[in-house]
Amino acid sequence: MGEESDPRWEGKAVVELADTTAEVAWTVLEDFCNIHKWIPLDTCYQLEGILGKPGLIRYCASSIVDDVDKTSTVKWAKEKLLAIDPVQRCLTYEVVENNMGFKFYLGTFKVLSMKEDGCKIEWEFVCDPVQGWSLQGLESYVESSLQVMKKNIELAYKAA
Repeated sequence: MGEESDPRWEGKAVVELADTTAEVAWTVLEDFCNIHKWIPLDTCYQLEGILGKPGLIRYCASSIVDDVDKTSTVKWAKEKLLAIDPVQRCLTYEVVENNMGFKFYLGTFKVLSMKEDGCKIEWEFVCDPVQGWSLQGLESYVESSLQVMKKNIELAYKAA
């Protein structure tokens, strides 16, 4: 008899941008290799593939300082764009290589128009459990990153 495996983690965060159209918010997300301009990452750039096309691989990284011993570690991931639909304003990507403990991670961003002015951005994920993390910790990271994205989009497009 084989061991029963842990169920996959699933989560979703949503933010509403009252004064930003879905078209504007989509321009941020479809620019797959510039996500570091909107969420707390040090860098993000294209490794291979064609911009805006499935198969594109980006490299994302940030330095993390340990609160106890004050050492700095670079946490990184290579992420592959699996699908992108500008009409439905959604994209799906997977982590293909990383040093953060992800064995399997699949993320989807969607931008939805609201009945009133504005839009919603949804970030969904499914992944295998990650050693050293909890599902609640990962959900908190996704939620806080999406809140930072909301703030940065609102600031950038209010000034425009």
